[in-house]
Amino acid sequence: MGVCHADKNTDELSLCYANRSAALFYQGLYQACLEDIRRSLEAGYPSHLQDKLQTRQTACQNQLRKAEKPNIPHTDHQLSPCQKTVNSTGHLSDGVSVYFSSDKGRHMLVMENKPAGEVVLEDEAYCSVLIPANIFNTGTNKAVETFGTEDRHCHHCLSQSLSFVPCPKCSYARYCGESCQKDAWDQWHQWECPVGADLLAIGVLGHLALRVVLKAGQTEVQMGIKNTKDHVTTYKNDSPVQLSLGGDCGKSLDHTDCFHGSSYMGIYSLLPHVAQHSPASRFLMAITMAVIYGKLQGGPPPNKWMSFKDEGVKASWQPEMSMLGATALRHMMQLRCNAQAITAVRVKEESGMAVQSSSEIRIATAIFPVLSLLNHSCSPNTSISFTTGFQPDPHNQLGCSEGHFDHPKGSRSGVTVTVRASKDLTAGQEILHCYGPHRSRMEVKERQRLLLEQYFFQCVCQACQRDLSEGSPNAKEHTAPGMKCVKCGKPLQSHTDGYTCSWSSCGHQISSADVQNRLQGFQLLLDEAVHLMEQDRLNEALHILQSAFSQANSILTETHPFQGELADALARLYASTGEWSLAASHLKRSLVAIQAQFGEDSIELGRQLFKLAQLHFNGDGVASLSVIPRARRLLSLHCSPRCEELQELSEMEHCLQGLL
Repeated sequence: MGVCHADKNTDELSLCYANRSAALFYQGLYQACLEDIRRSLEAGYPSHLQDKLQTRQTACQNQLRKAEKPNIPHTDHQLSPCQKTVNSTGHLSDGVSVYFSSDKGRHMLVMENKPAGEVVLEDEAYCSVLIPANIFNTGTNKAVETFGTEDRHCHHCLSQSLSFVPCPKCSYARYCGESCQKDAWDQWHQWECPVGADLLAIGVLGHLALRVVLKAGQTEVQMGIKNTKDHVTTYKNDSPVQLSLGGDCGKSLDHTDCFHGSSYMGIYSLLPHVAQHSPASRFLMAITMAVIYGKLQGGPPPNKWMSFKDEGVKASWQPEMSMLGATALRHMMQLRCNAQAITAVRVKEESGMAVQSSSEIRIATAIFPVLSLLNHSCSPNTSISFTTGFQPDPHNQLGCSEGHFDHPKGSRSGVTVTVRASKDLTAGQEILHCYGPHRSRMEVKERQRLLLEQYFFQCVCQACQRDLSEGSPNAKEHTAPGMKCVKCGKPLQSHTDGYTCSWSSCGHQISSADVQNRLQGFQLLLDEAVHLMEQDRLNEALHILQSAFSQANSILTETHPFQGELADALARLYASTGEWSLAASHLKRSLVAIQAQFGEDSIELGRQLFKLAQLHFNGDGVASLSVIPRARRLLSLHCSPRCEELQELSEMEHCLQGLL
């Protein structure tokens, strides 16, 4: 924070860099330490103090030389500045093709069998915008705390860093190195910087829409407009048509039935759904862009939007500015349906907790040209994972024959999405992605409402059809998942008015309101216990958790989601006191509920098995060997081979096998 807020090229800034280099040195981040020493000297570090920096510099170089020798780990690779020797992305794997039909629009099919876990496509974000640390919730009139993304992630490639380089003109934007700083400045930040406060006020989607059009430039936008005008539809039937890769598809309305890969045309060709937006929404978006339009008019035109009357004489850029504003408005309408949340797993920083709580949270919003072509399912057959930062030597997981697009070095975003088959796919099957509302987390009516409000379609996926048929007035009573009779323990049957015991000799009934009150009471107990655990008041927390466990067992089976949360909390508590066996037994109990809710091949189950392997490793050790293979298999279906969980599983297995 000191580096970002210090005046540029001052003793204050040089001292901040020098002090940070000391912290990085003691963290073992020697390459990052050397970079900060260099920056400190360039900023004018006082000459009479430079001996300290030179001593630290020599110590770093010695440590790095040692790290080059075999069997000596070096931990600095994840936090060094960007290395832009990266393969281009925007790939479809072999056997994946893009098709068009009038009912589905553009969509993707596998043309050959794909096993679960295989990569089916990779795409690079055209642009992304970090989510600010405080987002104002209009429903509660309160600021909602998020991950603190702008303090932990590069504002260009989203990689995490401890040694940011700030924007030379503002204290908000910061980057993992000079390379990202320069690229962001050249592409958009020199025009965003003066209106940064306004961009924070208008929200992420408006900011992202402007960033897309600034990066694209006048030539790309004009090409998009021309292609829109030049193409007309000539479809005679509803049969699907395989699309060509870019270029002139020959039969197109608004150029939406062509496949453009990860180029800007892939963004421009997405449907803006103008008619589906409410008048109020269209008005608000137009006003938003008009405000930014007015702010930008006061400065010089962006390089990619500059016109010249004569050589070296700058013309008025009013026509170009109008095009820029109108195109940004188009992108803002497109983003309503096509923006993609970039997520990361957050581990809550609780001192003394051996098993910490974690959750997947949103750190940024991005637009992916190829990913946007996937249709939705509430029970998808794919999973996605994100890679941030420019990897020095990425492994190419795809044998690509389609969708291979090169990017100039400075135009890359550093944010990549990988889509894997989460189930075995058969030839001819559509590749489906979840837009957010998932069957395992949300009731069908709520899913249908949200998808219609945000994405303007009535979902007819197999999961929705099945859930709606079960809940229709003509449907018979069905077993309520995770619920049992408080009198006899038999499963409960749900109906419109509440629940009835499935055993005819019992026939006990309970209202929906009573069930909801009980569940809310259980949740309050769990929340209170977790709060006490965070304050290290473990005995009080244990008493409350045991009470909640006893009450919940009277009405909830072991497959109910709350039983999973409760067992996980008990595992964390016992692990914090070193009672590994008890912790593992409770975590095992949570697996039943998680598998029932999310499925036997879910990433949620994989992450829980990963935690169980950690507990066994800390306890008797050898028991981890029976858990690691299953955890690895599930995580491999959803995550990159380079993800931290898979790396740690391999390290645990290697360590334990060496002891046998």
